[in-house]
Amino acid sequence: MPETSPRSALPAAVLWDMDGTLVDTEPYWIAAEHELVEAHGGSWSHEQALQLVGNPLLTSAQILRDAGVGLEPPQIVDWLLERVIAQVRVRVPWQPGALELLDALVAAGVPCALVTMSYASLAEEVAAQGPAGAFRTLVTGDQVTEGKPHPEPYLTAAARLGVDPAACVAVEDSPTGIASAMAAGVRTLGVEAVVPVPHLEGLSRAVSLTKVDVATVARIAAGEVLDLT
Repeated sequence: MPETSPRSALPAAVLWDMDGTLVDTEPYWIAAEHELVEAHGGSWSHEQALQLVGNPLLTSAQILRDAGVGLEPPQIVDWLLERVIAQVRVRVPWQPGALELLDALVAAGVPCALVTMSYASLAEEVAAQGPAGAFRTLVTGDQVTEGKPHPEPYLTAAARLGVDPAACVAVEDSPTGIASAMAAGVRTLGVEAVVPVPHLEGLSRAVSLTKVDVATVARIAAGEVLDLT
C-alpha cells in the first residue's frame, strides 16, 4: 500500500454506506425477502430484489407488502432485520479490502461514520465487530426523516462529526446511496457490489475496495475523479 498522504491532504471524514459497500449483506437481505414472500404465498424474483438495494427499509417493506406479504410495513422491517442480524451474528461478511482500509483510515486519524438505511440494531452489530473505535457515529434509517436518495443521511453524518460535507468522501455501492451522497455535496466513490455503479459526472468508481487505499481517498478528497474499474 502506498504511503499515507499528509494529514492536511486527507478528507475531513470518510462516510461509509454499510450493506453492499462495507459488508456483503445483500445476499442475507435477498434470502430473507424470498423466505418472507414465499411464506405468504407470493413469488419474488432476483430482479425484484435488486430493485430494493439501497432503499429505506419502509419503502422496501411496502414493495414487499404489494408483492403479497400480509404484514404491515413496520412488521416486515422487524422480520427482515431479525433474520439478517441472526446471520451477521454468525458471520460478518466483510467486503474484500474493507477492514484494511478502515484500519488504515483509523491509523491516519481520519474519522469515519456509518451512513446506512439499515436500522441501528443491525448497524451496531456490524460496527461492534469492526476495528475498535473506527466509527465516530452511526446514522441509520430509523434516525432520519428522509432516507436515501435524499441528502439528509449524509448531511446528518457530517453535522454530527462537525465537518463540511464537501470536505468528506463517501463510499457507496448503490445508485440510491450515490445519489444521496452527491446531493449532500460529498465527493463520492462508487464501489460495485450487486448492482452496477452508474457513470456520473464527478463520481469516482472502483471495482473493489482492494483497489482503494488512504492515498486514493486523499486524491478523491482533493477533487480528482478516479476510475479504478
